[in-house]
Amino acid sequence: MSWMRWRPAMEEALYAPDGGFYRRPEGPAGHFRTSVHASPLFARAVARLLLEVDAALGRPEELAFVDVGAGRGELLSGVLAELPDRVRARLRPYGVEIAARPPGLPSTALWTDTPPPGVTGLLFANEWLDNVPLDFAEADGDGVLRYAEVEVATGAERLGEPVAAADAAWSERWWPARAPGDFVELGAPRDAAWASAVDTLERGLAVAVDYGHTLATRPPFSTRTGFRAGREVPPVPDGSCDITAHVALDAVAAPALHSLWTTQRDALRALGVSGARPALALASTDPVAYLRALGGAGEGAELTDPAGLGGFGWLAQTVRMPVPESLAGLEGWQTLQS
Repeated sequence: MSWMRWRPAMEEALYAPDGGFYRRPEGPAGHFRTSVHASPLFARAVARLLLEVDAALGRPEELAFVDVGAGRGELLSGVLAELPDRVRARLRPYGVEIAARPPGLPSTALWTDTPPPGVTGLLFANEWLDNVPLDFAEADGDGVLRYAEVEVATGAERLGEPVAAADAAWSERWWPARAPGDFVELGAPRDAAWASAVDTLERGLAVAVDYGHTLATRPPFSTRTGFRAGREVPPVPDGSCDITAHVALDAVAAPALHSLWTTQRDALRALGVSGARPALALASTDPVAYLRALGGAGEGAELTDPAGLGGFGWLAQTVRMPVPESLAGLEGWQTLQS
């Protein structure tokens, strides 16, 4: 049997050049549905946020939109389609993804496997951090925190060596394990990945959208799971399925920045997405417009449903810029200390 710690097992299963899940030609959309795939209203809201970032930055000569974890370019294309020509003429769009550049992407979009350095604008990571590989650990019968090891072909688990000092310190700060059987999802690799992405902004706004939690709401059980062909499946790290785990968004947040944690429901509502039904009177005066508005209301309701996509966490952090207008009205902004 081939036993590995979870982090290298996830890395190989998701990103290996010769068969990693995210290298497959069908892309993520062939296996699961994100907010981007649920409705064009999501791209429209992100485009509105980009326009507000542009205004807050004083409309720079070159404005960047960096889509991290770009999949097959669905959000990137959707945002570009929503922008006015005057902004698109100044825009430098980037798709950040390990897979090859997808066909049909606008020619102005640059495709890269790492976030570009020194840009000014909006960096947006939708369901990226939950796929950054990490280790899992559990306290043994003596309360010693040990790495979980996984058998690659079957997904079977066992406890291995005690965690390293750095992981023990991370757990003590962000996800304490106090009793035998307590588990921890060791998020330091995600903290580092986000810090590196945010550091590429010369000025701008960085937003991470994901399944997430904070210290007061850590889950009682492991959030690790798999997805294949639209269904939840056991997270076997053999390359046949996506493997994901929720994100400790408070730990991820880069220090010394003005930061907000909120829900997708509140963020999208602030950006103009609503599940409210259109006035019934419109049905008699303009039936086509009524049906269009009704369809949009259904999509908006799905995106903002607190028991579904609306329950996603948004982490927004400003880098040498004011808070964008729509998000400025949301409660919870604070400046993190180093």
